[in-house]
Amino acid sequence: MGDDSLRSDTPEPLYLQVKRLVMEGIRNGEYAGARLPSETHLVERLNVSRMTVHRALRELKAEGVIVRVPGRGTFVSEEKPRTTLLETQDIAEEIRARGSAWSCRVEALADVAADRETAVALELKPGDPVYHSAIVHEENGGPVQFEERWVNPAAAPGYLDQDFTRRTPYAFLMASAPLTEVEHVLHAILPDPRMQAFLDIAPNEPCLLLARRTWSGNLAATRSVFVFPGNRYSLGGRYQVMATGDRPALGSMATGQVFGARGGGARRVAKARR
Repeated sequence: MGDDSLRSDTPEPLYLQVKRLVMEGIRNGEYAGARLPSETHLVERLNVSRMTVHRALRELKAEGVIVRVPGRGTFVSEEKPRTTLLETQDIAEEIRARGSAWSCRVEALADVAADRETAVALELKPGDPVYHSAIVHEENGGPVQFEERWVNPAAAPGYLDQDFTRRTPYAFLMASAPLTEVEHVLHAILPDPRMQAFLDIAPNEPCLLLARRTWSGNLAATRSVFVFPGNRYSLGGRYQVMATGDRPALGSMATGQVFGARGGGARRVAKARR
């Protein structure tokens, strides 16, 4: 796993450092036969607790990076990288946790007039000013996600002043407008010419489109669209039922984030991260 040293003088949690080291080993081809060391081996090798190693491997499994076969061990997965469906998280953090390099191209960042659809989503009037951004996120130089956002200026003053090649919109919005509610709608689409150019894909390549609205308190904060090339990404997650009844709450196995149905289940309440 390259440099096995973990650092205590950094804000990065130990389990994330373990994830990064495991990903480096996968990327460097260290694991012959695609089999990973046991938890016991990693605990001894990295001088960390079993709980730390277990959490790192549990998250890698939830992200589709590894598979754990009872009685045989842990193996590098042949699945595509996976991003979560209910949770909201930083694409840069997600990519780095896999041991890859994140970069992005900012295709648009401007003050625009809200069209009817955006005005409805953000509970504004058509023509009201909103902030608009369009960004292509890259993993090791290859495009893996197109992100387009329309932001209520009242929720995130200073949005247009940010350098999103250094700090993602997620990171800025998390600090500016604490998230209280999120609505997700998933679509399967074929890319239009604009998306083909942004993601470097063919016209007939299926894509996943995740439409999202967020609220901060009573304020409709953002309307966003995320497009993933179907042959490079998957969406999913593992969740635990946290309560019983007609509307059980779900808890993420990877992050502990809790979700509860509201309004017939169309809107997901997420009280953790944007």
